[in-house]
Amino acid sequence: MRPLRYSINVTLDGCCHHEAGLPPDEESMRYWTAEMERADALLFGRVTYEMMESAWRKPATGTWPEWMGEWEIPFAETIDRAKKYVVSSTLSEVDWNADLVRGDLGQAVQRLKQRQATACGWGA
Repeated sequence: MRPLRYSINVTLDGCCHHEAGLPPDEESMRYWTAEMERADALLFGRVTYEMMESAWRKPATGTWPEWMGEWEIPFAETIDRAKKYVVSSTLSEVDWNADLVRGDLGQAVQRLKQRQATACGWGA
């Protein structure tokens, strides 16, 4: 069975609000890029999926936005191409290399963990 790894950004004072923490830097982006490259897939809730998609989905033009620094592009490319699973009872469909997960979350995660894969990790 594949492992499920959980991660969340938390400041030293316990804050886990995405916009309240420090902005990413080159070192943290290298770390998270490497972690995602080890993962078979990413497991998101709806809010996180929509937030990540709005920031990191490659535009239809095929060119990354001007606001994105060169050191952010490897992360953007990695998350853009990653397989994603989205847990939501309100979305009717997803795209961006994603499948919708519905019903009993525990059972759904167990099924995902039991699937064969070439890599050994999961990101969430």
